[in-house]
Order: sequence, then structure tokens, then C-alpha cells
Amino acid sequence: MGCWAREVLVPEGPLYRVTGTAVSISCNVTGYEGPAQQNFEWFLYRPEAPDTALGIVSTKDTQFSYAIFKSRVVAGEVQVQRLQGDAVVLKIARLQAQDAGIYECHTPSTDTRYLGSYSGKVELRVLPDALQVSAAPPGPRGRQAPTSPPRLMVHEGQELALGCLARTSTQQHTHLAVSFGRSVPEAPVGRATLQEVVGIRSDLAVEAGAPYAERLAAGELRLGKEGTDRYRMVVGGAQAGDAGTYHCTAAEWIQDPDGSWAQIAEKRAVLAHVDVQTLSSQLAVTVGPGERRIGPGEPLELLCNVSGALPPAGRHAAYSVGWEMAPAGAPGPGRLVAQLDTEGVGSLGPGYEGRHIAMEKVASRTYRLRLEAARPGDAGTYRCLAKAYVRGSGTRLREAASARSRPLPVHVREEGVVLEAVAWLAGGTVYRGETASLLCNISVRGGPPGLRLAASWWVERPEDGELSSVPAQLVGGVGQDGVAELGVRPGGGPVSVELVGPRSHRLRLHSLGPEDEGVYHCAPSAWVQHADYSWYQAGSARSGPVTVYPYMHALDTLLVPLLVGTGVALVTGATVLGTITCCFMKRLRKR
Repeated sequence: MGCWAREVLVPEGPLYRVTGTAVSISCNVTGYEGPAQQNFEWFLYRPEAPDTALGIVSTKDTQFSYAIFKSRVVAGEVQVQRLQGDAVVLKIARLQAQDAGIYECHTPSTDTRYLGSYSGKVELRVLPDALQVSAAPPGPRGRQAPTSPPRLMVHEGQELALGCLARTSTQQHTHLAVSFGRSVPEAPVGRATLQEVVGIRSDLAVEAGAPYAERLAAGELRLGKEGTDRYRMVVGGAQAGDAGTYHCTAAEWIQDPDGSWAQIAEKRAVLAHVDVQTLSSQLAVTVGPGERRIGPGEPLELLCNVSGALPPAGRHAAYSVGWEMAPAGAPGPGRLVAQLDTEGVGSLGPGYEGRHIAMEKVASRTYRLRLEAARPGDAGTYRCLAKAYVRGSGTRLREAASARSRPLPVHVREEGVVLEAVAWLAGGTVYRGETASLLCNISVRGGPPGLRLAASWWVERPEDGELSSVPAQLVGGVGQDGVAELGVRPGGGPVSVELVGPRSHRLRLHSLGPEDEGVYHCAPSAWVQHADYSWYQAGSARSGPVTVYPYMHALDTLLVPLLVGTGVALVTGATVLGTITCCFMKRLRKR
């Protein structure tokens, strides 16, 4: 026969809770006989009448409650909730000062013998609400309107700083947990709508809500305690999604005798309504002075103005400005001409290296592009491109917005240079081992004074009787400055290029070989030098084809068959002589 004794268990006391908050006191019974579902009755013994039991609520009798608890039980403010057959919890939604006292959980006997304990007692002490939460003066940084709660406007990329005062005068040893939360604009505030940004837990650990965890780890989100009761949150690099109503929530925690922590009070204060002014909504770019028509060699100046309610460049924001050019009729914004990066360092786009082009900041938000000597190739449609960046943690930049100006047409007059070239092979026929001389005469019509000519020679190699699909190969040439440039000769022999007249060029291929066979042409070009000493090509042309075929001399054509015939005869004679000698030696051995 088993041995058991009924035992009723309640939490160890005393328990400290705060007026106006909720409390839950558990109770369970073990070692009992009878049905699995036991009944429970709750009583209160007030300090002023420690011997008087006041019935609170019962799982068996709905009329059990005394008059002082009846209305609260009917309203559901006080109730007993069954967790399982032998365990319940007493719940009081809003504690009152007169709720302090000794709480007794009693279980009516279902045992055959009266053995063990049939009730358990725990003391509940109700503390006055001493928790205070408010926005910390002075208000958060930014442009603040005189409203309550304040409305704060911050630029994208700037810091958002909010302060909160949280203190308690509770005589018991408690810990405060303070968190900053955000709700979407105009949304009702509650646990379902309030998104935690960051908070300090009761154990002083700093944790962020899920959407902000990465920013906390990167150092863009910070929370610190200043003094005894001031908490300050800083959100670096404000984003559009940071707009909303910010709240500070303080929770007071106490450690129960069993070692567990219980929240005994919580209060929330509205800090500010925050609007984030995005850079994309403010950034605007205008250009001037309007459509331009200039001549070649003249300077070209274009101005770009960046406007809008933008934060100044510095700690939180940075800007880059550049000019793009597209030839007339070409789609898209075109290619980069020049730009100033976020550090103010200028650079030129591809194809503009070596030219006298300046990109500079001439006013707070005005930038100037200057080409010292415009060329006909500079004609087209120009646009100014501005980009705004915001700084994250450290020096990391994130592009937040970009804007292009309207197109600005620029026209540059053509020089009107017309070139023609005639090339031929001197002598008409060349033989292997000789020097082939190719001449090119150039005629020029139009153009400014001081026009310089250059000429280059190119070759296309035949393959299987047809010209190769490989682009023509440079053999050599003379530039507009008179400097010779040598390419690669197909035969690999020496090459010479020279100016034999004011408008006549010559190419000579020495020690001509069969590899030099090909179709050659002359490509002259006209060049103009501007005051900034830069050159630009004002015209070009291409001569007709000149075929170079190295012939063999007549003696060479006879020598080859002679050598071949002699070689064949010698091989045949040696074969016959060897055969006869072999047969003679065999017969001699037989004898």
C-alpha cells in the first residue's frame, strides 16, 4: 500500500508588485487522492485584520467571492485560471493598495484520510507606482516645431538623436529596462504597432529590434546612459524608413525570492514625431548659360548648379558632380567628360586624357566645366549629373540620390578640311631582294592656317587568294609633328618612311621577300594645334589600294628545276649502284 501526503505549493514570498499593474500567483497540489481535477479556493488576509479570511474566488463555487471582490470577479479583473487538473493561477489585472496581504490557496479534501497540508500561503506587498518616464530636455537634434509632442525634421544621412528620462523611487532594489521604439506615422501606439529600435535590458545588455540589429552591429545605432536617469539613442545616417513616432518605454523589474525576475511596472512616453527629408525629393540640377555655338579652338565653359534643401557636405553627406556628353542624335546620357568626386578630386573621362579640361567648384553649389580648346568632336548634348551620398559607420558612403540636368546643346563649327590621297608603287614591278618604294601624294582644300599633315601606311595580307578578315596592319608613318612611327612589316625586314615633298610621303621596304606581298594604302590626316598646344584631327582620307607582289628573277626560276633534277639523278644512280653491288657480293659468297 502506497504512502502519500497532500501538499499545496505556492511561490515563496514576499512578492512585491506595484499598484495598477497585474499579478499572477500560481498554486498546485500534489500527493492527493481522488479525482485528477482538484478544486481550489483563494482567500486574502489583510494586514489590518490578519485573522479574517476574505474569500476571493473558487473553481467550484461561483458565489464564493466576498462582496469586496464580487464586482471585480464579475468584471474579469480578478479570476482563477486552471492550468491543469491540479494547478491553477490567481490573476489580478489591476492591483489596488488594499490588495496587499497574505494570500491563501486552499484545496478541499478528496482524500480518505486527512494527511498533509491543504493550503499554502504567500505574502503580497503592493508598492506605490514610483516609475517616471519623459522626454529628456533639451529636445532631439534637428529643426523642431513648437508642438507637443515635438515634430522633428532631419535630413537623410544626418544623425537622429533622442533622449529619455527614466527614474524610480521604489524603496526595494529594482532594475530598470529602457527601450526606444518607433511606430509608423499616425498609427495607434501599442505592442502590436510599436517596433523596438534599441533597448537596455535589466541586466544592462544592449539589444536592437530585428530590423535594426545590423545597424547596431555596424555602429550606426547607439544607446547609452548619461548620468543616473538619462538615456540617449543616436541613429546615424537617417533613412526614409526611420520616419515615425518615437517612444521611450521604461520597465521596472524586481527579483522574486525564488531568483526569477518579474516586471512590476511599465510606462511609456512619446518623444517626437520624426520626418525624414529624403535627398531624392530635394536634389535638383540646372545648367547654363544655354545653347552654345563656338568655333574650333575656342574655350567652352558650362555651369552646373545643384539646388534643394540639402545638408551641407561634411560629416553626414557628400556630393559628386560630373558632366556627360552624347553626340547629337545619340541615345542615352553619353560618356563622362569630367567629374569632381566626393573628396573634391577631379578626373577626366575616357578619351579626354591629355586635354586641357578643368572641372572646379566656383561657389557653394555651382560647378564649372571648361574646355580650353573645343574641337568639332566636342559638339553634342551635355548634361550635368549630381549624386548625393550619406555616410554610414566610419567612412562608408551610400548613394542616396542622383539627378541629371536638362540637355544643353553645344555646336562646334567644322574646319571644312577636304583631303585626297593618291598612292602608287614606283617602277611598277619589284623583285625579291630589291627595295620597294611606295609614294603618296596628298591634296588639301580648306582648313585654317598652320594646318599640319600626317600620313601612315597600312597593309592587308592575302590568304588563299583573298584579303584577310584581320584589320589592316600599320607598317609606318610620319606624324603631324614630323616624328616617324614604325609599325610591323610582314616580312620582318627594315622599313623607312620619309617626307619627300611638302605633301608627298614615301614608304620603302628593303630586301623584299615573299612575306611582304599584300595590298597597301596610304592614310593621310589633317591636324590643327590650338593655343593650349593640344592637337585635334580636322580631316582624314584614304588612298586607293597598291598591290605589292615580289617577283622572282629568271635565273632563280631555272636554278630551282636544275637543282631538283640533279638531286633526283644522284639519288637514282646511288640506288642502282647499291643494288648491283649487293647482288655481286651474294654470288661471290656462294662460290
